[in-house]
Amino acid sequence: MRTDDPIERAIDCLWKRYSEPLSLTEIAESALLSRFYFSRLFKDATGVTPGRFLAAVRVHQAKHLLLHTPLRIADVSTAVGYSSLGSFTNYFTSSVGVSPGRYRHIARGGGFDLPGPRPGPRAGCGAIAGTLDLPAGHGNAHVYVGAFRTPIVQYPPSAAVLVRVPVGRPGAYRLPDVPEGTWHVHAVGVAEGVWPDPWHQRTSLVGSCDAVAVAAERTAPAGVRLRRERPADPPVLLALPALEPLPPPAAGPRPALLAAAAD
Repeated sequence: MRTDDPIERAIDCLWKRYSEPLSLTEIAESALLSRFYFSRLFKDATGVTPGRFLAAVRVHQAKHLLLHTPLRIADVSTAVGYSSLGSFTNYFTSSVGVSPGRYRHIARGGGFDLPGPRPGPRAGCGAIAGTLDLPAGHGNAHVYVGAFRTPIVQYPPSAAVLVRVPVGRPGAYRLPDVPEGTWHVHAVGVAEGVWPDPWHQRTSLVGSCDAVAVAAERTAPAGVRLRRERPADPPVLLALPALEPLPPPAAGPRPALLAAAAD
């Protein structure tokens, strides 16, 4: 973390003090900036407001606690800064796509279906299509790509698909039945390492293409280049546990989602 960058100082503050009832003034003070100038600068750098970023950090940390600790859900809620269990449960569910208890159960079991769009009428739709490019130095990757309303990867996507991207060349994707409007195309993937031990070197990757305009009966182009996460990237909230780096097979079963996708 670079201490000379005001936005990175603020993001560092959010990750360290997410359990506290932080105000915008306190976050701006961590960046050594005025509140109003800081708010504009922060949104330009991250795509979201400081409050939205803090809320995303809290949900991200809650996912980690649910998956890696025996804490009760009420205790997880308190640990990530919520005073109301109901508010925590509602926000977690709307952002992740499943309730905290359901997330813990199915993530630990490895049996996770791809998060899809909410059911509903699909009139006046177009499509988004393009290529997915991997950074150099990585092997084959499994990439979840979807169309979202916000700069945060959260439930629900309008359309989504899982793509296997081979090393050395782009992977193609197509998202059908995307309603007219402007969308953020987000990609979340996990890439294998290169010889001699690819499973031990798996790396999380992200990528996005903002402001994709979709018109009815047309296909909008949107190429996405994946990269390693940066401090200014809001956390991924959508339930995609099988796309997180995990121990090698000897330490446990391979996640069902990735095993099926590799067939």
